[in-house]
Amino acid sequence: MSLAQLAALITLAAFWGASYIFIRIAVEPLGPVFLMFVRVAATGLILVVYARLRGQRLHIRGHWRKFLVLGFLGSALPFSLIAWAELTVTASMAAILMSTTPLFTTLVAAVGLGEELTPAKLIGAVLGIIGVAITVGGSDMTLNAEVIAATLALLGATLSYAVGGVFAKRAFTGLNNMSMSSGQLIAAAFISAPVALADLPQAAPPAEAVWATLALILICTALAYQLYYYLIISAGPTKALTVTLLIPVFGLIFGAMWLQESISPGIIVGLVIVLLSVGLVTGLISPKRARTIKNPS
Repeated sequence: MSLAQLAALITLAAFWGASYIFIRIAVEPLGPVFLMFVRVAATGLILVVYARLRGQRLHIRGHWRKFLVLGFLGSALPFSLIAWAELTVTASMAAILMSTTPLFTTLVAAVGLGEELTPAKLIGAVLGIIGVAITVGGSDMTLNAEVIAATLALLGATLSYAVGGVFAKRAFTGLNNMSMSSGQLIAAAFISAPVALADLPQAAPPAEAVWATLALILICTALAYQLYYYLIISAGPTKALTVTLLIPVFGLIFGAMWLQESISPGIIVGLVIVLLSVGLVTGLISPKRARTIKNPS
């Protein structure tokens, strides 16, 4: 990985780690569904305008039915679940639990795409469950029905991402990345619009919520998408996936810095186990690779 790619990877992880902070700040005054509607609608519009300015043609109209499915699974549902959960749990906990997305993607891909479930992936899946339990149980929050519901919502969001990713791989072929991201976000905006517009904020949001929403749109979604696709194209999807291991670290640091969220020993232990599980299921941590490095002959 070149220096430019490494810088892009770290920047992307910081942007996506910060997104949980911005959601936490803006979700209460704006509401979870309305906040996510603004996010997907504004970002989708920005990407369409950006593509037009570059003279890049978007192939969306002929695939609108599939984009409605992808928009629901890949954006509208998981974004709303994350925002709703952050009404209860801390931003740092949300970042850690959402880092299990590759774990669910691997399991869903095994069913939907017939990909092999190796022993390392199965061990990683078990470790992921243990890591989630330690993260939630080891936090400073009281373990009550609201916390459990928020945890299930976050895990539901990761499952939705996983199913959406497998659907995209099976349903779409030959579309460029800008068409995929624009179509997904625009479709998500249409899906979430009725609920969002029926539950508008009752008062003007404070300035910090407005700034957090703008940062979520411009930095954590529009700009982050470009960095992500740059990494996929230039470094490959496997190396781009390592961003998953960095996002919760930034989420933890930013949560402590900006929101004064406490970092308990249980959170740290849970984070380490979750990251180990993600490394195993994605192949970033491989016993076979370790043996090869140890015995190069």
